[in-house]
Amino acid sequence: MIAALFLLSLSACSRAEPVTEQPVTATAAVASDVAGPKTLPVNPVGTAEEAPTASPQPTHPVSPLPTATPFPTDPPPTPTATSLATSALPDLPVDTFQIVATYPHDPDAFTQGLVYQDGIFYEGTGLRGRSSLRKVDPSSGDVTQEIDLADQYFGEGITIFGDKLYQLTWQEDTGFIYDKDSFELLDTWTYPGEGWGLTTDGERLIMSDGTNVLRFLDPETLDETGAVSVTDPQGNPVVRLNELEYVNGEVLANIWQTDWIARIDPATGSVLGWIDLSGLLPAEDRTQPVDVLNGIAYDPATDRLFVTGKLWPKLFEIDLVPIPR
Repeated sequence: MIAALFLLSLSACSRAEPVTEQPVTATAAVASDVAGPKTLPVNPVGTAEEAPTASPQPTHPVSPLPTATPFPTDPPPTPTATSLATSALPDLPVDTFQIVATYPHDPDAFTQGLVYQDGIFYEGTGLRGRSSLRKVDPSSGDVTQEIDLADQYFGEGITIFGDKLYQLTWQEDTGFIYDKDSFELLDTWTYPGEGWGLTTDGERLIMSDGTNVLRFLDPETLDETGAVSVTDPQGNPVVRLNELEYVNGEVLANIWQTDWIARIDPATGSVLGWIDLSGLLPAEDRTQPVDVLNGIAYDPATDRLFVTGKLWPKLFEIDLVPIPR
């Protein structure tokens, strides 16, 4: 049955899907590779599904969280109707970015999960009929190993724990466990609600579901061992937590449909600060359909941070640059 669910492929398949372009409002100028200060996020309206979304067409840089965004269909969202409240600049530190290096990225990859380990990018991609798990050579962007999920699955976040790789699916209530090296499917598990982002702190798996909740799972039993609600300093829920990465004691979370990453204390759920990546993907790389920022990977051995987006032709190594307060 496992063989029936997955097809092994050693090369990247051609995947592309039209994305409706939508103008947004510019907020500040960018000097060289260092982005300038921006306004902080304002309320998105509710949460929605993880299907392809409207792609910001620059003006450069792209604005932060829109006040309202048309949601895609197929299928309808299963949200909890919460919102991300405006955060005032004095309340939380904000980092912008400086590009350290640029790497090629498959522009047909609808990136849902990203991990860096031992010189390899592990990437999980989404969309039904196009979801996959792959190993990618950083220097060339070539897919060196890949398996495709069965058409009914919409692939989501991934993480590595020991010699196993874990992958979520969006609305199928199913997670997959693979051998990290061979991609042999070892087991599956089920969970309630949606699957969005996944990471690990070295002891637990940490999972997001599109709301403001981070769930903690035992990596052996997959039982839920706890959860925290993510809030800003005013106590407002911060929703649409998407792809996750554990970095130096914090959980970094892409906020879906935005260019913002939240820095979260996993012990309390408190947002500790923001990372503003507006303008990271330049205008010349948006001539093809691109989707939202999504995908964070960290190399603890060299303290390198990598980010990319869905259908982006590039993946970036960045340094964080604090905005003076």
